[in-house]
Amino acid sequence: MNRTILRRASVLAAVLAIQAATACSPRAPEAQAALSARIERVEQGLLPGLVIAGRPIPQKALADRMAAFLVPGVSVAVINDGAVEWAKGYGVAEAGSSTAVTPRTLFQAASISKSVAALAALRLVEQGKLALDEDVNVRLRSWKVPENEFTKTEKVTLRRLLSHTAGLTVHGFGGYPADAAVPTVVELLDGTKPANSAPVRVDVVPGSVWRYSGGGFTVMQQLLVDVSGKPFPVLLEELVLKPVGMTDSTYEQPLPAGRRDAAASGHRSDGGLIPGRYHTYPEMAAAGLWTTPTDLARFLIEVRKALGGRSGVLTADSAKIMTARIKGSYGLGLSLQGSGPAATFGHGGSNEGFRCQMTAFIESGRGAVVMTNGDKGGWLGMEVLRSIFREYGWPGFQPQERTVVAVDPALLAPLAGRYELRPGRTLDVVLESGTLFVIDGEEKVELYPESATRFFELVEEHTITFVKGADGKDIHIVIDGQLKAPRIAG
Repeated sequence: MNRTILRRASVLAAVLAIQAATACSPRAPEAQAALSARIERVEQGLLPGLVIAGRPIPQKALADRMAAFLVPGVSVAVINDGAVEWAKGYGVAEAGSSTAVTPRTLFQAASISKSVAALAALRLVEQGKLALDEDVNVRLRSWKVPENEFTKTEKVTLRRLLSHTAGLTVHGFGGYPADAAVPTVVELLDGTKPANSAPVRVDVVPGSVWRYSGGGFTVMQQLLVDVSGKPFPVLLEELVLKPVGMTDSTYEQPLPAGRRDAAASGHRSDGGLIPGRYHTYPEMAAAGLWTTPTDLARFLIEVRKALGGRSGVLTADSAKIMTARIKGSYGLGLSLQGSGPAATFGHGGSNEGFRCQMTAFIESGRGAVVMTNGDKGGWLGMEVLRSIFREYGWPGFQPQERTVVAVDPALLAPLAGRYELRPGRTLDVVLESGTLFVIDGEEKVELYPESATRFFELVEEHTITFVKGADGKDIHIVIDGQLKAPRIAG
């Protein structure tokens, strides 16, 4: 039996053996029974992202999906009627351990850190210590954004940093293993050792395009520190965490010894433990928040209260600026989806060994947060959110129907071959009994045709398009419209 199967069995045993911890506000016995039944329906009704038209929509149990994705622990909080209606932990904080995940278990929030940090920046704007549209070099002291031909007329501003429109590089960060040296923020910004990321620089005209930049939020982190004269975790505790009631949260990196027993450990996609349990992220504003779904729910509730002029933390005007689209589907530190009653604000997060998602409705006090301690937790988290949204009758987050068409096998045969995703990483596409399959290591995944060249699969829910060259033989595949992989063998 291979390691993956052993780990899968270990995770399933942990999920089934350990009682999940639940936190709910006090309620009458009848109401509590109704809520318990609702929670059970959520747990038993996880939904895929893609379904085949005309076929029943499969619903699966959370415990089974945790085992399938090799995710040892999950934590969930649901907001209804402007309050946390329930929060619950599932599985274990570390594979092979007996430490159950509870609603107070800490997870790395990854890029959700940006949303909470953005609220801190807006509070400093309200206090007159920062300005949204001022050149950040005016107030930066420890480091300056290097000027170049792209910044001659347009400058890097706080509004552009928070909306990913500042023209800055460095999409995201990998963090630092437990035994690695950790750079200062200035070393990070300049890409000097021991930093493991490139320098943060302007390489397009600020304000001209939207491009996700964790580097930009790291510039914002240094800006807040320079303006306040306080360490970033202390400043965020004062400006956001304490006022919002996020009592279990911290931006401290590395995580202090006194909090480590409360923290979940991160796990690779094969279920293996991250060496040292988790990485350290000195890029705190971009990726460094340790928190719980309940605390993030409190953050979402506070933003919603601010939109209604009922917050003591943020004004209504600032909340409206925060949740207004700048370019594409992003505001200030928030991803914005949908419109009208279906409009939501939130963010996702992806650190080494952790995946998480939070979302809330702009026009109503409803939403949910899911945090996981596995690299495949992103798919799992979305399945949980779909189950929550269906149970509560909320718009959005429902499976997408795809129509399968019949394709002559003679047209499929030329698509078979070996494709290179990157040096040393290949996929094999094979035709068996008139059906295309992708073989990735030990996994064999069926491809469902939407046309003779466009397919989808139901395991990780990727869309795969085959593109032929002028000679009809030079073929490459495009995965999800982004990743291009040429055929290297027919």
